[in-house]
Amino acid sequence: MSEKVRVYDLARELGLTNKELIALLEKEGVPVKSHASNLEADIADIVRDIVIKARQKKQAKAAAQQKQKSESEQQKPKAKQQDKQASAAKQTKPQEETQPSSPQKELHLKTPITVGMLAEGLEKKPNELIFTLMSMNIFATITQILEVETVEKICEKFGVKFVRERREKVREADKAKADDAEETDFPKEARPPVVCFMGHVDHGKTSLQDYIRHTHVTSGESGGITQHIGASVARVGDQTITFLDTPGHEAFTTMRARGAKSTDIAVLVVAADDGVMPQTIEAINHAKAANIPIVVAMNKMDLPSADPDKVLVGLQQHGLTPEDWGGDIAVIPVSAHTGEGIDDLLERILLEAEMLELTAAPQAPFQGLVIEAQMESGRGPTANVLVQNGTLRLGDYLLCGTCYGKVKALLDYQGKTVKRALPSTPIMILGLSGVPEAGEHITICANEREAREKAAEAAEILKNESLAVVRKTSLEDIFATIEEDEKPEMLIVLKTDVRGSLEAIIENINKIKHDKITVRVIHGGVGEVTENDVVLAAASKAIVIGFHVRVMPGINRLAKQKGVDIRLYSVIYELLEQVERAMKGQLTPETKETPLGEAEIIQVFDISKTGKICGCRVKSGVMKINAKAKVFREKELIYLGHVASLKHFKEDVREIHAGNECGIKLDNFEDFEVGDRLELFNVVTIDPFANH
Repeated sequence: MSEKVRVYDLARELGLTNKELIALLEKEGVPVKSHASNLEADIADIVRDIVIKARQKKQAKAAAQQKQKSESEQQKPKAKQQDKQASAAKQTKPQEETQPSSPQKELHLKTPITVGMLAEGLEKKPNELIFTLMSMNIFATITQILEVETVEKICEKFGVKFVRERREKVREADKAKADDAEETDFPKEARPPVVCFMGHVDHGKTSLQDYIRHTHVTSGESGGITQHIGASVARVGDQTITFLDTPGHEAFTTMRARGAKSTDIAVLVVAADDGVMPQTIEAINHAKAANIPIVVAMNKMDLPSADPDKVLVGLQQHGLTPEDWGGDIAVIPVSAHTGEGIDDLLERILLEAEMLELTAAPQAPFQGLVIEAQMESGRGPTANVLVQNGTLRLGDYLLCGTCYGKVKALLDYQGKTVKRALPSTPIMILGLSGVPEAGEHITICANEREAREKAAEAAEILKNESLAVVRKTSLEDIFATIEEDEKPEMLIVLKTDVRGSLEAIIENINKIKHDKITVRVIHGGVGEVTENDVVLAAASKAIVIGFHVRVMPGINRLAKQKGVDIRLYSVIYELLEQVERAMKGQLTPETKETPLGEAEIIQVFDISKTGKICGCRVKSGVMKINAKAKVFREKELIYLGHVASLKHFKEDVREIHAGNECGIKLDNFEDFEVGDRLELFNVVTIDPFANH
């Protein structure tokens, strides 16, 4: 059997980039999946011959061009004389004169616009403007905010053209400004990759990072004490890798929810003795949603109970096909205890970074991302920042949300004072006016006045936004946004009671087809809706759907804050129908809930054979067997299901009326608390033509 060669090994041998070699292979009719694909030895030999011949041809061509260049040098004096004559002829041509036209008077204002602001801009008294509004049947006070259409009409009455200046969120505007700068003529250079570790608890994320620090990170001053700035830099030969010390995929996704791309590559840590676990699956889905490459570190290989095949099978089942099985996911065996495979892991990270062709412009205006921020005794507000573009320097004036200031000191990851920080460098900044939030974009300003004014503007916008209602990503508005080409996909975070339900629902959702929209489950799991589910949904603009699961009041409140829609179902076909209606834009309800009764839980009984039963006092209506049931805690819906059994004392009964006490067992829910409220109802299908 002939020896096989990895694409990236052959590329390194020939002095090519991985992309150049892949392009060459495809041109020669040898398609490969990725830089990690294997090539037969005879194919590799053919490629070597092609590259050598191409280089020889290139050298011959270069020699011919050099000869032609030397001959053309003799023709330059004559060409210069011809250019001079053409230039003189051009100057003798008469220039057309244009008469400038006087521009119409314009009024430039940023929204929101109050009556007082408009009056000042039009140089009118507020009372005069209020009377004008009254003539338009608008009764307003001096501080009332006006619609843009109303402002346009008023300006037209006074012979002025209104020009609306969009007042974007400061961090978005500054990010766009930095992005524009990056697209100009600032030269780009390769930058180190930024990496985060993700995975299940106790699988060794922290231990791996500690080992890397001790072996690849130079110890700092003051007896080797390293300054904690939320990141560290590992040196591998003459290259570096920046590791973000995020506590896991929760913080990583929270940053992404704020519009911040914090990392380039995710290292998924999986314990070889444990395999793929629930948090591993969450981490996989979070990394996929962020569309970043994944490198798997199969940790704890030093343990006798290590089972690599178990890990590979688990990865394959969740859409990560290892290289050894014909896929493109690198699985590196490592041990944080012995150091086995650590060098291989770091080399693979650098290989993935090479494929990404990561660049930044050190001469561009500084742009960074806040990793952590805190108030420190003796230092005041400090911000741990990752430099994303440009160069941060001592004395720069910065803007970060509602905070601003002049850089008084810069401390690197070793605690050393430095004068500047280049792209992909983690740095601590001293000198801001306050403590910014993690995930905030931080940018440079021309001077302190500009920074202060923009921070005040951001504070005003934040105040206005706090009064506004957060727009939800709900089933009802998905189709409307499709019409505006804002949402080509409907994304779902799905939680179910058991694995069988999860697989069945995902399979059926994937069968739903529509010509204008596709639906995709970006994360599926078993168990109640958690904070991680809500954070992922917020970051991905997805909907959370629960089947036979609960959602606690705190999670409901978090979802409302982040504008995430949570839907609970107890019947699969109802869930699928609602998803299909959302895709087709047909969300008019075809069913109606008819209330049956309400009860309060006054005691909880734990019966060994049947599980927990709630003792209830029926406050109104009637409790019925098999009726639909909602459980509320602190006015928040935490469960939707049906009544599995109903007892009066020890007798099974069909119904219990108001004023009586009873025992109720719900399907798949036992987390009762005294004070919870039950609402029972029937679902009635409405015939739209019944009244016609």
